[in-house]
Amino acid sequence: MQTIIEPFRIKSVEPIYFNNEAERKLILEKAFYNPFLIHSNDVLIDLLTDSGTSAMSSNQWAGIMQGDESYAGSPSFFHFEKTIQDITGMPLVIPTHQGRASEKILFSILGGKGKYFVSNTLFDTTRANIEFSGAEGVDLVCEEGKHPTVAAAFKGNMDTEALKNFIAEKGAANIPLCIITVTNNSGGGQPVSMENIKAVKKICAENNIPLFIDACRFAENAYFIKLREAGYSDKSIPEIVQELFSYADGCTMSAKKDAFANIGGFLALRNEALAQQCRNLLIMTEGFPTYGGLAGRDLEAIAIGLEEVMDEHYLQYRIRSIEYLTNKLIAAGVPVMQPAGGHAVYLVADEFLPHIPIDQYPGQALVAELYVHGGIRSVEIGSLMFGKYDANGKLIPAALELVRLAVPRRVYTQSHIDYVAEVIIEVFNNRNKIQGLTIVEEAPALRHFTAKLKPVATDLHDEQLKKAEAALPVL
Repeated sequence: MQTIIEPFRIKSVEPIYFNNEAERKLILEKAFYNPFLIHSNDVLIDLLTDSGTSAMSSNQWAGIMQGDESYAGSPSFFHFEKTIQDITGMPLVIPTHQGRASEKILFSILGGKGKYFVSNTLFDTTRANIEFSGAEGVDLVCEEGKHPTVAAAFKGNMDTEALKNFIAEKGAANIPLCIITVTNNSGGGQPVSMENIKAVKKICAENNIPLFIDACRFAENAYFIKLREAGYSDKSIPEIVQELFSYADGCTMSAKKDAFANIGGFLALRNEALAQQCRNLLIMTEGFPTYGGLAGRDLEAIAIGLEEVMDEHYLQYRIRSIEYLTNKLIAAGVPVMQPAGGHAVYLVADEFLPHIPIDQYPGQALVAELYVHGGIRSVEIGSLMFGKYDANGKLIPAALELVRLAVPRRVYTQSHIDYVAEVIIEVFNNRNKIQGLTIVEEAPALRHFTAKLKPVATDLHDEQLKKAEAALPVL
């Protein structure tokens, strides 16, 4: 059989509210060309994020009804705790209201000026919490991961030689943590191989640097290992997951991703002294250690979701769905991250819109056009999200200029995805009409969430387009 069917039936639905292109253009203008400022009822297909947007199962909803709301010592916590202990092998489990709360606690304790946190690639809130502590986050992705349209099996890997060199340069004492993000979200949802995790662990152990896993999409990464890495095709997903976590000293997770939950996260640790420090801060900022900012019903939903996500029929459908959309775009000539990642399709914005300079945010311009043309909400992962300024106020661009279309789990059907492909291809075929954007207002950190933008002047756009066309090779 060639067709991969959804491994579920739909029991409940919610309406999509339709609007037209003229209405969406006005909505976008009022939202200052920032998808985060658009009301969700004005979105047809919402691919802004896969975080907290999944459809929960009937078993999860049943678990919500069974959730115990005791302030301390709830049985829902002990179900949550045991599930995470069984999956990760880590004995110390600390619930938080979402992943960035885990990061805030961890980096508040381990961070500080003069310290460096190294990673394959840090996502936005992780980097922001590191920098807020005064420390610096450093990305050391492998060479293959720097080339979006070049296919490779494990483009999320960390560059182990670069890691060794960085430790030698900065000193192990100044590196409190090494973090591997699985899958590598900012790098195109690309997986990390078990071989790479083991190699990084070896380097960290030799330098007495703890290794943590950012485990938001651990099951998707495990499925890629099963598909692509020698020696794992006959192993079950729980076996691969347990081995993956066995190399780590701890992990953070937003349960809003691979646990299907609408809210929640956790820290899992092996070090009792660090766990106690984290619990002390948790009590001040999140709640008592057996609920950590979550209701008992959320703890139940997360525990059930963590088991459900390791079902291979689900993972086959999930990975194949992303591949399906990616392949449609490749066939139409659209520049897209290759190979397909685990949770999202990533458009290569600077190749999609070569006439727009980086300092006019081609990714954000593409995000805006996808919304106007088709009502699709996506997110820029490029120089608006990760760009910084030098001493003269000039933009330091991000390493990659991407637009992420993150597909919520168990929410959209194939016809929705076919519609998304059609919209992207139509926008691509009319890409020369798209104008760049300039920032009107921005926050000092995580600016992409609240930034206000406006289009560049039309005459400037026309001039840039002429220059871009003149630079094209003559056929």
